[in-house]
Amino acid sequence: MTQIYVSVGSNQQARQCVPMALAAIKSEFSPVAQSPVYESVAIGFDGENFLNLVIGFDTALSLSELADKLDQIEQSCGRRRGEEQFTSRTMDLDLLIYGDLRRHDNEYDIPRNEIIRYAFVLKPLSQLVPDHVHPELGVSFSRLWQEGDFSGQELWEIEL
Repeated sequence: MTQIYVSVGSNQQARQCVPMALAAIKSEFSPVAQSPVYESVAIGFDGENFLNLVIGFDTALSLSELADKLDQIEQSCGRRRGEEQFTSRTMDLDLLIYGDLRRHDNEYDIPRNEIIRYAFVLKPLSQLVPDHVHPELGVSFSRLWQEGDFSGQELWEIEL
């Protein structure tokens, strides 16, 4: 089994789409650990606020099988592939960590670079698994959060 972490985000019908995606994920994988949910302003474009969280679970699926499964769940929530990177979306499931895999190519970015770039990814990840060490940087997620500069990236914890 491979331990994985996925970022979950939505800013279109988010209060319906996030629970729908979580239910679909929990029906495929069990148990699923979940961070608190955060609301944050859109970054890189003008749009509605996002709801974000990070989930973790173990899987026997290969990397490509897992990516396909996450794409299917996004589509079931109304996601249309081919959208611009910085745009509103009903569901965005980004594979952050796939075990100790390090792969950066046209197909995969693992561990995902957004982990250290965006507060809406690192904050929930650091709360879910504070002592887990970044596979490339060799530093815990809690330490990365404490030492990171995320000024201008406002986010706040909410109840869903």
